[in-house]
Amino acid sequence: MPKGLKETSSLIEISFQVTESAPNTFTQDRVDLQLNPLDNEVFIVYAANLDPFNPDAIAGVDTSVLGSVCSTSQTTAANLSVTNCIASANKSIRAGGFVDGGVAFENLAGETPPSTLEYVGIIATNDFFVQVEGVGNAAAKACSGRLYGVRAKADASIYAALVQSEVLSS
Repeated sequence: MPKGLKETSSLIEISFQVTESAPNTFTQDRVDLQLNPLDNEVFIVYAANLDPFNPDAIAGVDTSVLGSVCSTSQTTAANLSVTNCIASANKSIRAGGFVDGGVAFENLAGETPPSTLEYVGIIATNDFFVQVEGVGNAAAKACSGRLYGVRAKADASIYAALVQSEVLSS
């Protein structure tokens, strides 16, 4: 457990799914953690699983489905270069120049963190955001997932620093 934080719950699993509002349209959902800011409560993320739906196999067209989970609101599906991105996943089919459906690829950002990591993220505000964005698909796609973590209480100075860091880096 990070210094200055004290676990206040056992392991919690939070499942979610976000579906595009239309094909190839960035869509984001907010998931409320119901944290108590008066008690300096945060959510410590131990692991994240993301499962984007399969992209359409269209001859001669590159298609993909990108999914991400972030501690702050985003304007596009994020990857790990975004400070507040906890996890990202991408399924794609490269078919440009082919007469058939192409070749499938899958990129995941560490569904299970290495055992040497104490945690993969801390969410200090009351919610997190899940994003999905398809490219070149004929139908709307979705991304489902699960976040694993615990509630914890932070001392006042650490809580203030965590909230400020999360909000300023959004």
